[in-house]
Amino acid sequence: MKIGFDSEKYLKEQSEAILARAGRFDGKLYLEFGGKLICDYHAARVLPGFDPDAKIKLLQRLRDKVDIIICIHAGAIEEKKMRADFGLSYEADTMRTIDDLREWGLEVRAVVVTRYCNQPGVRFFLNRLTRQGIRVYLHRPIEGYPTDVDAIVSENGYGANEYVETSRPIVAVIGPGPNSGKMGTCLSQVYHEFQRGVRAGYAKFETFPVWNLPLKHPVNLAYEAATADLGDVNMVDPFHLEARKEVAINYNRDVEIFPVVRRICARIMPPEQLYVSPTDMGVNRVGFAITDDDAVREAATQEIIRRYFKELCNHAQGISEKAVPDRVKLLMDELGVNELDRKVVAPARQAAQEAEKSPGKGNDGVFCGAALELHDGTIVIGRNSPLLHAASSCIINAIKHLAGLPDDLKLLSPQVIDSLSRLKHDVFKNRQISLGLTETLTALSVSSPSNPAADLALQKLGELAGCEMHLSHMPGGSDEIGLRRLGINVTSEPVFANRNLFME
Repeated sequence: MKIGFDSEKYLKEQSEAILARAGRFDGKLYLEFGGKLICDYHAARVLPGFDPDAKIKLLQRLRDKVDIIICIHAGAIEEKKMRADFGLSYEADTMRTIDDLREWGLEVRAVVVTRYCNQPGVRFFLNRLTRQGIRVYLHRPIEGYPTDVDAIVSENGYGANEYVETSRPIVAVIGPGPNSGKMGTCLSQVYHEFQRGVRAGYAKFETFPVWNLPLKHPVNLAYEAATADLGDVNMVDPFHLEARKEVAINYNRDVEIFPVVRRICARIMPPEQLYVSPTDMGVNRVGFAITDDDAVREAATQEIIRRYFKELCNHAQGISEKAVPDRVKLLMDELGVNELDRKVVAPARQAAQEAEKSPGKGNDGVFCGAALELHDGTIVIGRNSPLLHAASSCIINAIKHLAGLPDDLKLLSPQVIDSLSRLKHDVFKNRQISLGLTETLTALSVSSPSNPAADLALQKLGELAGCEMHLSHMPGGSDEIGLRRLGINVTSEPVFANRNLFME
């Protein structure tokens, strides 16, 4: 992978910019964090060299000056909304984030459940946190939000929200995903601070879109692709252009809501604290840490293609409407690329065709192929069989290649495979008895003490992180979990691996 981003420079400049912004206020800065706090793999993919844990490392650097509040929308808990990159619900991700922050030496000051309406499904979440000693605050919906400024900035609006006590000059407000209520929580806190005589301020920690990159730069287009389900569209910030005579890139939701945010802020704070544009409101030094624009452009273009396949699969599974992948396809057309510009797509499709010609049968008559591009550019393929899923076969072939083992060497004995297959069929009553990736790697690990070749191959698994993979079908649970844990960037065709409605 060609590096195109200096993560250390970014951390230094972003930290300094946050401290400078906090210095503009006499009291306290509420800093809304956009995007993912931990494991920001989207940023790492489009900005090769970006540390996916850059944000939490920044908080660690400023830990003596920062309190942390987590916001989560009550409706997201009730609806079991999922964070797709980890396969976790928003409530589980919130708990995981608290644990991760603790591992980095950071404590969460409080969790705010926003737009709470006594939803039954939220009660377990509240009980779980409070019984673990975590302070939980409830913010109920404000009638007329966000347009009725008189109602919002009043005792019955922000004034009715529970105030979160903090002690440090910067308060980082984070959430498991979009629409968590972070901005509303920040402004509610600022309102309460002014009621207490504290001249607090508000700003946004931004990553994408990158305000000082061109509107149609692939990095900014990749942000549109990532938020295609939300309908986000990048645009020139008209407020910034008018006030600063400078072209800056923002996105439609921030631009559309800015007049309302400015009116709310004008009711709370003095004129000298007001921002002239949504871009002005943000703190974003990403564009200044790009060291190789060509490398970043290529990486971002590949991310758009990956997003296209992901949205095709979401549509096939009924998660999204056809308009979502269509939006991403328009971005690909704009850049002049197509599906085959992802190197592993054609080999995976070819492997599926070859599987159909091979002895034996695929899963329920469906023949599957997989292709993996290693870091040195080598393409390794795998096909499904009555014994192994295509993903399992491909990973086994890849680690054999990395270990310098012969292609025809059997790392797993037939007896081990047969024993696991019988366990799946006879005990667990699974319809599919071929081994998924997690099962295959578990079997390989069990075999390694008595099989030096298996042990040597297992040691190569860490080298697969960041590799690119494509499947001719959508992976089942065992494959999806295993590939995610290996850190492989996976795409697939919007094709089911078998005709069963439940994917094991």
